[in-house]
Amino acid sequence: MIKSEYKVIGVMSGTSLDGIDLVYTSFTLDTKWHFEIIFGDTVSYDSAWLQKLKDLVLFSETELKQIDIDYTAYLADVINDFIVKYDIKDIDAVCSHGHTALHQPHKQITYQIGNLPSLSSLLQQTVVCDFRVQDVKLGGQGAPLVPIGDALLFSEFDYCLNLGGFANMSTSTNNRRVAYDICPVNIVLNYYVRQLNLDYDDEGKIAASGAINQELLKELNDLDFYKEPYPKSLGLEWVYENVIPKIDSYKLETNNILRTFVEHVAIQISKEIGYKHNATVLVTGGGVHNTLVINKIKEHTNNTICIPTKTVIEFKEALIFAFLGVLKLRNEVNCLQSVTGASKDHSSGNIFLP
Repeated sequence: MIKSEYKVIGVMSGTSLDGIDLVYTSFTLDTKWHFEIIFGDTVSYDSAWLQKLKDLVLFSETELKQIDIDYTAYLADVINDFIVKYDIKDIDAVCSHGHTALHQPHKQITYQIGNLPSLSSLLQQTVVCDFRVQDVKLGGQGAPLVPIGDALLFSEFDYCLNLGGFANMSTSTNNRRVAYDICPVNIVLNYYVRQLNLDYDDEGKIAASGAINQELLKELNDLDFYKEPYPKSLGLEWVYENVIPKIDSYKLETNNILRTFVEHVAIQISKEIGYKHNATVLVTGGGVHNTLVINKIKEHTNNTICIPTKTVIEFKEALIFAFLGVLKLRNEVNCLQSVTGASKDHSSGNIFLP
């Protein structure tokens, strides 16, 4: 039913493996869309799930299908716990991204686990999920999907930059929304920090103690992906094939790896948010907490870097996947041709009823 107010749960698990982000949020429509994040939570993965999700690209198709079944059941438990914890009664839908297992759009492959129809019956809720597959079938990248939310919920900013497993950004140019992945961020930084038995580099302090290796920095900046025109997107497979082997070949101390990679991230991001002068840049995602990354981005650009409330920093992607679900329920466009390169704008995702 089309209406002007929706209360939905948004669920997002990113490639940086920080955990599952959940929001209970309301959306209201008058002349434009408004949102309120009522509750938000992040549920960390235990060591068994962390290991499994980290190695998804290594499993066979049969193994992946079983992991998908298991992960869907696990996700249902996490969402049900969230509903019980906050005593949530009024739910129009649960809108879930799932977790990306494979993303090779050039081969028309994208696979997010946790999007099986059983999620709806386990939750006894309407579920909207699996937002990427249709776009890839239409010739698109299946990513990024957040820009429609940037356009309709955060239109006051010139750029919306997300620092998660990957950095991605969106902006309006010539009355079209464009968006694309820029470079890896936390997916690489966390990979090396875990070798020190840490989950992340707190405020970038370990990186700050390191030195830049100029040779490695040049090799990273020369990666072919950065020369490609958008639309374009990155996946875990690309990192394991193109980035990790390059870094490992230098046999550097961890702090020097981190410092070099932070500089690489800042350079690549500044190139993409630098062509509008005196612009405002909304920055969200876990990378915001890496003070060194933020300071280096500021050093490389003259634009105004805007850090929002902690709630928006942490939960913007979950919020927007909740919003994508609302647009799908209304059968409205939630996937932009100008962003993904698909053959047309479309309303993407599956709706499962309990």
